[in-house]
Amino acid sequence: MKTMKKIALVSLMGVALAASAAALKTDPAKSTVTATFKQMNVPVDAKFKKFSANIDYDAAKPDASKATVEVETGSMDLGDAEYNKEVAKKEWFNAAQFPKATFVSTSIKGAGAGKLNVTGKLTIKGKSADVTFPLTVKADGKNQVFEGALPIKRLTYNIGEGEWKDTSMVADDVTIKFHVVAAQ
Repeated sequence: MKTMKKIALVSLMGVALAASAAALKTDPAKSTVTATFKQMNVPVDAKFKKFSANIDYDAAKPDASKATVEVETGSMDLGDAEYNKEVAKKEWFNAAQFPKATFVSTSIKGAGAGKLNVTGKLTIKGKSADVTFPLTVKADGKNQVFEGALPIKRLTYNIGEGEWKDTSMVADDVTIKFHVVAAQ
C-alpha cells in the first residue's frame, strides 16, 4: 500500500513538473500592449503600462497551448496626465468598477511555421465577446516572442458612452497590438 502511494505521489510530481515546464514567464521590460485608434481621423497610439500574460506554450504541441492576459485599464498612457484621467472615467474604461480587461484563450492552433491562430474570450468593462486573431511566435535565444494585432470595435465593450458613442470624434475601430517576450 505504501509503495502504491509513493508511486502515485511521484507520478503526480512528474505531471506537475511537466506542466510547469511549459509555463513561460513574461518579461514586462521587453513586452508591450498598445491600443491604436483614430481621433478626428488622426492615428493615436496609447500604451498600457501594467499588464500580465500567463502563457503555456510548447512549439512541438502548439494546439495544447493556453494564454491568459490581464491589462489594467487605468494604466493607459496617452502621453498626457489629463487624457489619462479622462479614459479611466466611467464613460470610457470605468477603471474604478472594471480595473482589468482580460483575454482567455479557448483555442490555439498551428497555422504554419511560426504562426498561430488564437481564439478566445475578450472581456472589457464587463462585456465579453469571442475573438480570433493571428499570432506570430519566434525563438530569440531562451525567449519566445509573441506578436499580434487584434482589431475590435470599442462600442462592443461600451468604451465611449454618452456623447462619446458618436464615432465622428473617436473612431469605433481599435487595434490592440502586443509584443510579449517570455522565457521558461
